[in-house]
Amino acid sequence: MGLDAWLTLLILAATVGMLIAERMPPAFSIAGAVLVLLLLGVIDESEALSGFSNPAPATVAALYVLAGAFEATGGMDAVADFILGRRATESGSGLGTRKEIARIAFPAAVVSALIANTPVVAMAAPRIQSWARRTGRKPSNYLMPLSFAAILGGVMTTIGTSTNLVVSGLLQEAGMPPLGIFEISGVGVPIALAGLLVLVALYPVLMAERHSAHDQFTADAREFTVEMIVDRGGALAGKSVTQAGLRNLQGVYLVEIERDDSAIAPVSPDEQLAGGDRLIFAGNVSKILDLARMRGLTPAEERHFAIDGNGSSRFFEVVVGADSALIGSTLKEVGFRSRYNAAVLALHRAGESVHQKLGEVPLRPGDVLLLLSDRGFRQRWGEGRDFLVVSIVEGTGPVRSHKSLIVQLAALGMVVAAATGMLSLLQASLVAVTALLVFGVVTPAEAHRSVDVHVILLIAASFGLGHAVTNSGLAEVGAVGLTALLERFGDVGVLAAVLLATMALTSMISNNAAAVLMFPLAIAMAAQAGLDPRPLAIAVMVGASVDFLTPVGYQTNTMVYGMGGYRFGDFARLGTPITVVAFAVALVMIPLVWPLR
Repeated sequence: MGLDAWLTLLILAATVGMLIAERMPPAFSIAGAVLVLLLLGVIDESEALSGFSNPAPATVAALYVLAGAFEATGGMDAVADFILGRRATESGSGLGTRKEIARIAFPAAVVSALIANTPVVAMAAPRIQSWARRTGRKPSNYLMPLSFAAILGGVMTTIGTSTNLVVSGLLQEAGMPPLGIFEISGVGVPIALAGLLVLVALYPVLMAERHSAHDQFTADAREFTVEMIVDRGGALAGKSVTQAGLRNLQGVYLVEIERDDSAIAPVSPDEQLAGGDRLIFAGNVSKILDLARMRGLTPAEERHFAIDGNGSSRFFEVVVGADSALIGSTLKEVGFRSRYNAAVLALHRAGESVHQKLGEVPLRPGDVLLLLSDRGFRQRWGEGRDFLVVSIVEGTGPVRSHKSLIVQLAALGMVVAAATGMLSLLQASLVAVTALLVFGVVTPAEAHRSVDVHVILLIAASFGLGHAVTNSGLAEVGAVGLTALLERFGDVGVLAAVLLATMALTSMISNNAAAVLMFPLAIAMAAQAGLDPRPLAIAVMVGASVDFLTPVGYQTNTMVYGMGGYRFGDFARLGTPITVVAFAVALVMIPLVWPLR
């Protein structure tokens, strides 16, 4: 090996060590390695910055914005309600049944094939947490299946995961055609189906029930009282309390129904809801916000408050001060909405339950109000005497469901335009994002917040690393050695080696970094063995995209790791059989779809 190859190998080893140790974000480790290689002259400036001119980073960023628009308009809520259902379990405990896991896993895989799987899990995981707690289940029984299903769904299309787009960009960088949006489906769909069947069959057998720290924290949460209105002609009108999923809620309970100036309390589970009914609930603040997202229910005061459609509305908690002008008066008497430009959604009073109309409750010092207002509320009233404390409630603001159709049409148009060849995937995704901005579905600031800048930087910087591995001759040296070692196993042996090496590397470092490091080696091995490079590139893509063995190899696993209270070994316990199946299916299907010679 020449000097450049030794330098590249040394820097790669140090980079992998940094990625495994997680001393800094992966993007910074990769970018730092590219900078060192540039300074040493292994790559030039155009090669170091080539990733920023490649379509992959911009396409991934556009998909993040699209996913953020689905979140802002509540696009996942209706799907979640349909898939998950509303009924509570009888026991409120125990591992999820195979039927329940399948109801989550299969739709999650399909959605992840059409929207990048990482944002899908980011949107769906809180919904599943809320649903599980609301219906007496443990979130841990469903969060890992969600992550694994999203990973499997991500290999079904090119837009399913950023790794697929990275490999497509690398192919284009190497002078080959990029991946079509459904080109990988011939391999990805069988892998996904086989993996999902294993997931559903083995999860109840292999996994133990886990409890997250959040479960303990919320057990003693403060109780708020909130009023909700049943929407006329909505999803809950005409259903009984049980059918609507409002019986045996976890952390919140239905206290009373007000209908035509009469009160119904206690509320029977068979009581039929009617449009316009005013429902009074009591529960902790996180469950109150869950209720605010349920289709068919609207917070009573929100109906009279002009929510900013551009996403600037937020939830606030305020504490009424001892010198406040509100003391002794009701919300109605002081004209709270017009005076503060805020709607009171819920009220908490220490040591006492409040089970009456919020607008008719005389306020006392120390009362905690949950408000909906614009972003400037804290600045206007944070220093005043009326409120002792003004704090922003963590989480998103109200959904803009009236604009959800625009998001759905933009996503559909993007897929159709890219699949038919009318536009490239980059062009189609940018047109979709432009439409979202023009129609005010998201603001430029929200679009910016939707994008994971670290992922974009990692992808862009990774291309420089790939150039170093190729230019230095390191890829060729590695290819010669590995090909000589695998000659006796034939062409399939080379393919299996690429798959295994990529899977092993992905379990230690991020999937995108693993793809970039393995791609030049795979291309060199194809040249050395006289094989078509495209199937080996697909093997890199699959190997880097199906990581189930650790919570750190794939972002979706990392997301649910803490949320579900899992242990590190839980992922390998369930992930090992799925990995074996994915490897076997890929080894059979890749040569069938893309002949090796």
